[in-house]
Amino acid sequence: MGLVELQLQNFRVFESRHVTPPADAVTVFLSPNGTGKTSILEAVFALATGGSFRTTSAGDLLRTGSDSASVYGLAFNGPRRLEMKLALKRGARNVTKKLTINEQRPKTYADIYDAFPVTIFTPEGVDMVRREPSGRRDFLTRLIVNLEPRTSDVVERFERVLKQRNALLKSFAGELPTSSQRDELAIWTSEFTEASELVVAARERVLGPLTELTNSYYGEIAGGKGTVTLRYEQSWDGELARALDECARDDRYRGHTTVGPHRDDILISLDGRDARRQASQGEQRSVALAMLLAGDALVRSERSISPLLMLDDVFSELDPVRCSRLLHLLPPGQTLVTTASPLPEELLPAVIIDLSKGE
Repeated sequence: MGLVELQLQNFRVFESRHVTPPADAVTVFLSPNGTGKTSILEAVFALATGGSFRTTSAGDLLRTGSDSASVYGLAFNGPRRLEMKLALKRGARNVTKKLTINEQRPKTYADIYDAFPVTIFTPEGVDMVRREPSGRRDFLTRLIVNLEPRTSDVVERFERVLKQRNALLKSFAGELPTSSQRDELAIWTSEFTEASELVVAARERVLGPLTELTNSYYGEIAGGKGTVTLRYEQSWDGELARALDECARDDRYRGHTTVGPHRDDILISLDGRDARRQASQGEQRSVALAMLLAGDALVRSERSISPLLMLDDVFSELDPVRCSRLLHLLPPGQTLVTTASPLPEELLPAVIIDLSKGE
């Protein structure tokens, strides 16, 4: 599996850029900050998922002064040839996105995630243990849809229902709802409860095998020291329907849903200590690296595929020892690496590309 061609037009800082990374090898983008290294990985991520790991606004992807942009990628997933195209166009109100795979628009997000899976390491990911819960939720969401692409339908349904319920709550403007508004809220609350149960079940299902693999990788990264425990923490007690009823007044005044899977977290312990508050920064990063490697290993094992691996400037976040151990643990297959620093000795790229220079 691998990406063999990438063409950008008016994407981020690039007016035009064409790269041809070798499949089943390491390609390093080594150039100063501000030359678009992360944007290359973002473009690949956008082809693989339809979105960005840096922003929720499609307008951010357009080159300054441009009203349209495009990304083209040619990849292979086993015998399957994939021509992926992402077109972005600025309209009167927003920027629209159109993704096609082999000239066909995917019918569902599952079709997108099934075609070309990727695993990405970012500085935020390396620091996800000590950061806000949203980063840990995002990691878990990407993992469950990569493991089982059809789960993306569940995630999409949950996000759609949450958006509708929040819009209705916001429309109350803190006032008591009318009878018809209460009826509408009851419908969305029921939908939200059902969708939430499916999302939580999918998340909890993966934590067992993820914990086991995380411990194995943590032992390698940390030199055999420490036991990691991952536990799912809901943002409510008891039944969700009852919790939503108890929070109804607060939700009305705040204008959004205050409990549910969108507020949940993964509790991470190291030798019984709260890793977020009581572990050192080095321990936290070792745990995060172990979780990222474990997630990638799960996808490889469960789906018998090799996701494209992308490392975005992660060496700057790690000390030499952890950097060396990470490189020795990277799985075989295609890897794209960005860095502005000298390469670690253990990294043996097939190609080094300096984006500050021309094609």
